[in-house]
Amino acid sequence: MTADTQRHVRRRPALTRHEVLETALALIDADGVDALSMRRIGKALDRDPMRLYRFASSKDALLDGVVELVLGELYIPTAEGAGWEDVLRRAARSFREIARAHPHVVPLLVTRPLATPLALRPLGTLRPLEQLLELLIGAGFDPRSALHAYRLYMGFLQGHVLNELQERMHDPDETDDLLRLGLHRLPAREFPRIRSLAAELAAYDGLQELDEGLDVVIGGLRRQLNAET
Repeated sequence: MTADTQRHVRRRPALTRHEVLETALALIDADGVDALSMRRIGKALDRDPMRLYRFASSKDALLDGVVELVLGELYIPTAEGAGWEDVLRRAARSFREIARAHPHVVPLLVTRPLATPLALRPLGTLRPLEQLLELLIGAGFDPRSALHAYRLYMGFLQGHVLNELQERMHDPDETDDLLRLGLHRLPAREFPRIRSLAAELAAYDGLQELDEGLDVVIGGLRRQLNAET
């Protein structure tokens, strides 16, 4: 082999776990979770799919890694210079933006924690829990109440983003609300209430709904905190 040939035959950079997870996320964003496979990731990276198992031993492990990657985008500001209520509101908006950017991943954000024991989850998926517990305990909640508050808060957020994604328009360019939402397909005699609310459903504002829901959740937590102190 000549020196000139040697210069052109170079080893490719070593593949990293982050590259594999980013590729998996891109495939999920494009085609959904069911379309994800090691073969497709290998093809996208131009690598042998069998070599990818060193980064994720199974599809479940791969999905946990994708959840960890996405939750790494979640912004939870420090409480310095802001009250705990403001931090919860800003974190909620960050969670919503992540859901809107990666709608196919939202079911994973909700279900993967249920499928994986706490101690076996990737560390990145536990950081929001640790940060929010620290925030709430620092605000004056006792540890047990802080955990309860976290579960209530995250349960609301997860339910909200799932609901907001379901509110997407069937045909955004249609002017008639019934047709925009696809509600014209519902039998009028069986679903009169839903059909009658077409205008209200079409006017759905996800951010406004989030803020109004947070008012209720945070208001309840504030009353609980005041009762403890």
